[in-house]
Amino acid sequence: MLQQSHKVFSAIVSIIFCLGLLAVSWWAILNKQLILDQLTVWQYQPTSEVIGLIDRSGMDGYGKFLFLASQPLLAKSTDEIKVFNSVCSDVERTTSILGCYSNYQIYVYNVTDAQLDGVRETTAAHETLHAAYMRMGASEKNEVNILLEAEAKKLENSTEFKQRMAYYDRNEPGQRDNELHSVIGTEIANISPELEAHYKKYFSDRQKVVDLNAKYISVFQMLNAKASELSAQLVSLSNSIKNSSNQYNTDVQNLNNEITSFNSRANSGNFTSQAQFNAQRAALADRVAALSQSRTNINNDITKYEAILAEFNSIASQSKKLNNSLNSNLIAAPSV
Repeated sequence: MLQQSHKVFSAIVSIIFCLGLLAVSWWAILNKQLILDQLTVWQYQPTSEVIGLIDRSGMDGYGKFLFLASQPLLAKSTDEIKVFNSVCSDVERTTSILGCYSNYQIYVYNVTDAQLDGVRETTAAHETLHAAYMRMGASEKNEVNILLEAEAKKLENSTEFKQRMAYYDRNEPGQRDNELHSVIGTEIANISPELEAHYKKYFSDRQKVVDLNAKYISVFQMLNAKASELSAQLVSLSNSIKNSSNQYNTDVQNLNNEITSFNSRANSGNFTSQAQFNAQRAALADRVAALSQSRTNINNDITKYEAILAEFNSIASQSKKLNNSLNSNLIAAPSV
């Protein structure tokens, strides 16, 4: 009897073990990516700079986990930049994004210009949200997409936003909501409570990355605004100088003709009195003085124009320098 009970118990244990093994196997199949991600995180050794990107961007929880699972490469050396350019060559990069997510890995270009502080963190978070979107199930994506499109509708009056999304529609068809998930998550401060709750899975403080994005974008915005202001001044001043110069040349020609006529009349004694002569001579002298002042005013405007042009060129140079610092194809020349 004991032997029979033992056999029954053993059979039950075997069944339970098999069921447990089956459950574990089924769970492993359903969570294959999570297991691979966890193994990658355990093996990946982040540098202090990579950890800094996490801390400054406000990423935490699942966001931090996915960032590390994506084995982020901060492209700094010539060889790393070559890899970056090769992998990210067909990926959209704008003034707010300088990286890509490809083959389960995140690539971030190492922008070092102090004026663009925040671009690396924004890029890191942006690409992490691509990794997150890729791992969502169909049901979750549908729910999130509805929230994303609602936020996008609020931004439809933004020319910059519309142009940017139009680019994605043309060059990355089918990826609109994927891009919205990253753009809104890293750049838009005020969103619906439901969508904010979604992003809490990835950030302990999403406002950190939004502020960093706004900080470095504002550098370009200020330069562009100043350039537009100076350009308008140059156009206005150029037109004024042109019109004043044309009028000045016409007035000089007319005055020269009248002075020639005056001298001819004076030489032929064609004035009825000395008083008439003096009066007309004084009138001509006043016009000469007025023209001299006009010439001075025009020269002053030209000097002002040249100063504004120099400032405009300086702004353009700054913009070019900043844009070059975002261009990973401009690898520094080797030292000798």
